[in-house]
Amino acid sequence: RIAVDPAMPCFSCDQCRAGREHTCRHLRFLGCPGQAEGSLSEHVVMPETSCFVLEDNVTFTQGVLSEPLAIAIYATQQASITPDMTVGILGSGPIGLSCLVSARAQGAQMCVMTDLINERLTVAETQGATWAGNPRQQEVVKDIGEITHGGVDVVFECAGQQETVDQALDLLVPGGKLFMIGIPRLERLTVDIHKARRKEITLINVRRQNQCTQTALAWMAQGKVHVDFMRTHSFPVDQTAQAFELVAGYKDGVVKAFIDFSIA
Repeated sequence: RIAVDPAMPCFSCDQCRAGREHTCRHLRFLGCPGQAEGSLSEHVVMPETSCFVLEDNVTFTQGVLSEPLAIAIYATQQASITPDMTVGILGSGPIGLSCLVSARAQGAQMCVMTDLINERLTVAETQGATWAGNPRQQEVVKDIGEITHGGVDVVFECAGQQETVDQALDLLVPGGKLFMIGIPRLERLTVDIHKARRKEITLINVRRQNQCTQTALAWMAQGKVHVDFMRTHSFPVDQTAQAFELVAGYKDGVVKAFIDFSIA
């Protein structure tokens, strides 16, 4: 039994030799046009370096969820989380929720989250978020400022939206750190440079994960994190189109939809 990391670095370029396989000059990724075919098949041929043996107490569901969890672990470890830090997570999809459980596992006591889907906010609260709010229904910057008594130390931006970038700059305390994890659909996002300069905000881009898949699997095996709650929907392979439609439309409170080959 194995879990597969969908990234396939070349291991020969300058980035790979420097231990930065996630920024490989020739990186290929499953399901990306022009890079590699997707994995919706009974058999997939992958490099040995992309395959990870699952411990007996790690399920296939957890193996799948090691992908977003590894990204979150990479980001949160860079933030050097401590118990006294206040963490903001903008976007409560699989990456945002993975950031929540990862930050909590590293000692974060106060984590505030936002999303446009109320069902996801409910999930966030059940998984340990101190507060969760919808920016379409409340003034999240004002509300979070009151809860945190002035702002947050670090923001994990997991939505890839101009709105959340703006909110992050308003939420961060001077000297705070903004981690850009969400993948924008636009080519350009803007930053209020004067606000960022006056607060001396550090902006860090996060591209996937960097050698954290094994850590993610180990944390699950040890019970340090629990991620099964993210599997909200399952479909047989002949309903793949419906699964993609559900996820693309953010319907029915979906967090993660699985294509399960064992379902007839």
